[in-house]
Amino acid sequence: MKNSLIAAALLAALLCSCGPRPQKQLSDDALLDTVERYTIKYFTDFADPATGLARERNNDRNGNIVTIGGSGFGMMAVIAGAEREYYPREEGVARIGKMVESLEKLERFHGAWAHWYDADTMQPFSFSQFDDGGDLVETAFMVEGLLAARQWLTRDKEFELAERCHKLWEDVEWNWYTRGTDSLYWHWSKNYGWKMNHRIKGFDETFITYVLAASSPTYPIGRECYEASYKTSPYYYNGKEYYGIKLPLGMELGGPLFFCHYSWLGLDPRGLCDGYTNYFERNKAHTLIHRAYAIDNPKGHKGYGEDLWGFTSSDDPFVGYCSHHPGTPDENGTVSPTAAVSSIVYTPEESMQVIRHLYYDVPEMFGPYGFYDACNPGCDNPVIDHYLAIDQGPEAVMIENYRSGLLWNLFMSCPEIQQGLEKLGFYYEHQARIDN
Repeated sequence: MKNSLIAAALLAALLCSCGPRPQKQLSDDALLDTVERYTIKYFTDFADPATGLARERNNDRNGNIVTIGGSGFGMMAVIAGAEREYYPREEGVARIGKMVESLEKLERFHGAWAHWYDADTMQPFSFSQFDDGGDLVETAFMVEGLLAARQWLTRDKEFELAERCHKLWEDVEWNWYTRGTDSLYWHWSKNYGWKMNHRIKGFDETFITYVLAASSPTYPIGRECYEASYKTSPYYYNGKEYYGIKLPLGMELGGPLFFCHYSWLGLDPRGLCDGYTNYFERNKAHTLIHRAYAIDNPKGHKGYGEDLWGFTSSDDPFVGYCSHHPGTPDENGTVSPTAAVSSIVYTPEESMQVIRHLYYDVPEMFGPYGFYDACNPGCDNPVIDHYLAIDQGPEAVMIENYRSGLLWNLFMSCPEIQQGLEKLGFYYEHQARIDN
């Protein structure tokens, strides 16, 4: 709790020092650099000082809680910051080293980490009543960061740390989470076993879990598991058009936009195909449907339009945290910057329009760690001035992927990932042309 109070005081001081927004004089690249630089601070300046892991949020009532998935995103953000020379490479390496040391000490559940941990006690912290053990999807997001880090740590003094990243990856018992069936299961608890009974189905943010499970050098799954579980969800195939835009996979209107982000921070969607879908085009379509929905604005919410669109899970002024995606009651006038900002790889011009609007026209939306979590222009207090690791991480990483492809290039340089994708029946368009 002491660390939480210190963190709150630090945030308050930073909030007072942000200063006025500059006039409209930045180039798009300079503006992106500003947003990236500030957003990465969530994972450096606001990281838990003892563990180096990412705090779940800046207003956590549960204490000093760190998040495993958000820390995986944060590890990739730290790499981006070092490559941008926001701080020396040695500092970035040290930060990753502190995270890895903590990950080695935390209790694991057949190689998987829990969703949350109490940083002060280093014990798992229940995400929900029966979710107090291994979380395979959060673990996948963490491994995504560990593999990017392993590929980045190429200098002589960094080899030992790279090996430790590799060891953590090797220790995840992906196939144990099948329960001997043809499916991957999300949760396992020492206290409740498989009580949550949650098969991992798509299409959603969990895609990376099957890719990593198939790619594992130690505890792999086979293609039949992916085919029999992930692809048999009632919201896997779609094929409908929304606003004249065809969506091959996913639920009605696509679902929340984090489906286009979490799995794709390291996994490069550009040209990735499976004979049915081009995943970059699928994610671009999903993003453009959200934008078209905001322009149409069927519920008449204030502020929606070309300058303000994008719906995903975040805080809001009404229920605290929900998905906000179109076609559901959760779409309540709340727009989450991470939705459009993290989609910049798919819709650069359209996402920049939102970034410019928020930065210049709504200056109160930009704070010490980048854009705040959400806004609802129809409310008396429209800015939801919170920060969440799982929203800040995709913004920083996807901005960097748009600018340089850095995290995509690192993750895709893993030979295991190439083998795993091939096992599951994926290929890249240029590979298909070569094969033909």
